[in-house]
Amino acid sequence: MARRLLTATLTTLIIVLALFFGVVPELVDHIANSRLPGDPKVVSPSVESLHKDLFISDLHSDALLWGRDLSKGYNRGHTDLPRLIQGNVALQGFSVVTKVPFGLNLQSNDSQNDMIFWLGVSQTWSTKALGSLFGRAERAANRLQSLADSQTDFFLIRSRQDLQDYLDTRKIDQKILAGWLTLEGAQALEGNLNNLDRLYDLGYRMIAPTHFFDTEIAGSAHGVAKGGLTPLGRQWVKAMEEKSMIIDLAHASRQTIAEVLEMSTRPVIVSHTGVKGTCDNNRNLSDQQLRAIAEKGGIIGIGFWPVAVCGNSVDAIAGAIRYAVGIAGEEHVALGSDFDGAVATPISAPEMDQLTQSLLDAGLSQETIAKVMGDNVKNFLLKYLP
Repeated sequence: MARRLLTATLTTLIIVLALFFGVVPELVDHIANSRLPGDPKVVSPSVESLHKDLFISDLHSDALLWGRDLSKGYNRGHTDLPRLIQGNVALQGFSVVTKVPFGLNLQSNDSQNDMIFWLGVSQTWSTKALGSLFGRAERAANRLQSLADSQTDFFLIRSRQDLQDYLDTRKIDQKILAGWLTLEGAQALEGNLNNLDRLYDLGYRMIAPTHFFDTEIAGSAHGVAKGGLTPLGRQWVKAMEEKSMIIDLAHASRQTIAEVLEMSTRPVIVSHTGVKGTCDNNRNLSDQQLRAIAEKGGIIGIGFWPVAVCGNSVDAIAGAIRYAVGIAGEEHVALGSDFDGAVATPISAPEMDQLTQSLLDAGLSQETIAKVMGDNVKNFLLKYLP
């Protein structure tokens, strides 16, 4: 009887572990990164032709978080290399999340718990990645580098010269994609600015001071104190500029945004956001902030998810973009989808042509559409990457 009970217990344990490690990661990915219900927008033949001629750049995807082999096509989530290429995306920002609290909300989050740890356990991350926020950033960077090393249709961009070489190659073959590495939250520094050199060596070229909670660097719009730059944060801004790294103010508090703009000598990016003019919440930027970022030469990436645009349709995204263009100017607005960022979106990567149609329907000119869909980011990086 005891032997039978032990056998049954072990069998149950094996089944539970198999479900946890084999089923849970895919299930969470499928649920978290869904497509909003609704009929697809009809794209005219002329707009389809226009879309194919665009250079499309998206500033923010969290695809590295979910354990997919991005060289393969999937039926879950929003992106992978085949789907990005299918959507004619030319340049994708791959953002890395190292820590997110449970009970995530827009108002107030502390850093006392760690949802990413349990996602890492389910994906069998190494003990180094599970135990260290820097280790998680290192793991993600190595994954993207391995993808670039193994794929002939994917380029990893670390410098202006890398980007120019890719652009020259793309003139010959449009069925290729480039990516660059960004970090969502400076908590991965673990309070040590020496780690900035290590992150740079790993390929990171843009870092946000905060994500959903206040860090040793600065206050978050969704943190507890919501303060500005700390003394370490002011050193961080100077160090970032010395290394020609780009500051991303997505999720930053109002005070952090103001203080970074005041002390920085280089333009900044807000990689994924909405605008209060079409969707008034503390996640989104005010008209004053839009103008201030544009005056510094910066770029504002408009997100695709409902909290960013107060709508479930691609037309809502186009409406937010049109508004931002009207306030900040057509040279300063871009795409910041937040694909695979644990959000639902009305389109995934292969359906980007629907956004081109919506932007045209919203009254934007073809010239403005080309800038917003990717030329602004391309030109910015050609000027400000190392």
